[in-house]
Amino acid sequence: MKHSKMKKFASIFMATTVLAGVLAGCGATENSGSSNGGSGSSGDTIKIGGNLELSGAVASYGSSINDGAKLAIAEINEAGGINGKKIDYIAVDNKSDNAEAVTAGIRLAEQEKVVAMLGPATSGNATATVQTASQFKVPMVTASGTAETVTVDKDGNVNDYAFRTCFIDPFQGIVAANFATEELKAKNVAIYMDSTSDYAKGLAASFKKQIEENGGTVVKEEAYVTDDVDFKSTLTNIKSSNPDFVFIPGYYEEVGLIVKQARELGIDVPLMGADGWDSPTLVDLAGADALNNTFITNHYSSGDPDPKIQDFVSAFEEEYSKQPNAFHALGYDTIYYLKDAIERAGEEVTGETIQKALAETKDLSLITGTFTVDEKHNPVKSATVLEFVDGNQEFKSKVNP
Repeated sequence: MKHSKMKKFASIFMATTVLAGVLAGCGATENSGSSNGGSGSSGDTIKIGGNLELSGAVASYGSSINDGAKLAIAEINEAGGINGKKIDYIAVDNKSDNAEAVTAGIRLAEQEKVVAMLGPATSGNATATVQTASQFKVPMVTASGTAETVTVDKDGNVNDYAFRTCFIDPFQGIVAANFATEELKAKNVAIYMDSTSDYAKGLAASFKKQIEENGGTVVKEEAYVTDDVDFKSTLTNIKSSNPDFVFIPGYYEEVGLIVKQARELGIDVPLMGADGWDSPTLVDLAGADALNNTFITNHYSSGDPDPKIQDFVSAFEEEYSKQPNAFHALGYDTIYYLKDAIERAGEEVTGETIQKALAETKDLSLITGTFTVDEKHNPVKSATVLEFVDGNQEFKSKVNP
C-alpha cells in the first residue's frame, strides 16, 4: 500500500546522501532470532532483516506483519532452521516514514549484512527502499505493498530485487467490482476515494473500469484527502445521487470516520473497500453497528475452513492470544516464501542467489494462497471477500485470479 502521509520522494534522495554516517541512529531494533551468528549466512545462522512500520501512522500494519514473521521464524528454527542454519532476525522500525525506511534498509544491508529483507509494509515505503535493495543486491519482499510500482518502475522495467507476497491493487479493484455487480446486484455505484493516495486512486480506477465493463454505472465520484475528519458534505453529495453501492478505497484512519458519518446521514447501502480497511482500529472509529453491510477484499480470512489456515489460526492464537488478521498471515507467509527460496538458492546463499530463487518460485502453497511468481515479481494468487458482521470479519468467498 502506498500511504500518502509519507514525505515526498524528492526528500528521500537527499536523505540517502547523508545516511552512511548516521546508520546507528536509524530507529529501534528488535532481534527475535539468534544473536550469535555471523554476517549474512555465515556461521550457524542466516540473517534476515525486517524493515517495518513498528510506530507511526500505519504501525498497525507493520506490527502485525512483524508478529506473523516472528511466529514463522520460531517454527522454522524449532524445526532445525533452513538447511541446518537458524534464522537470525533483525527488525528495524521505519516509523511509517519514507526517509526512515531508506535509512533502515541501508542499515540492514550495510551494517547488519542481512541476505534478504522483509518489508516495508506500505507501497510508499517499499518503493522508497527499492533503490537500496538494488544497490546492495539484497532482495526485499514486501508483505503488503500492493501498488504496481513496487516491483516495476514508471517505465515498466522490473525492479530486480523487489518482490511481494500480496496481490496487486488492480486485482482487488476487479474483485470488488465483480462482487458488487454479481453478488450484490449493484447497478448504480458511487466511488469515494482519497485523492492524495496512489493506493486509493489505483483501486478506484480498476474498480470503475470493471464496473462499467459489467454494465454498471458510476453515478457519483467524490474525493477526500488524508487527515480529513469531516466528510459530511461530500457524503451528502453521494447520498443525493442515490447509489445502491459505494466503493471506498482508503486506509482505516479515514475510512472509520467515513463509515460512521455515512450511516449517520442515512446512507444504508452496502459499502466496500480493500485491504487498507483491515485494522482493529477501524471498528473503534466506525462502531460495530455502522460497519454492518460493509465488505472488503483481503488476502485471507481466519474464518476460511481450509485446514491449513485453521492450523495457522490455532498456532497464532496460542502464541499471541488473539485472532490473526491478514497482515499477520502475510508476514508469516513472507518468511516461508524466503525460506523456500533460500533452500533452493544452492550452497552459496547470497542476495543474488536468493533473488534468482524468489523469481523462479512456482506453485508455493502458503496461508494466503498458492502462487507462482510472474515476470513482474508479483504472486498470482486468490483474493478473499469478507463481510463485517457486528464488528467481526466473516468469510464470504474466495476469488481466483
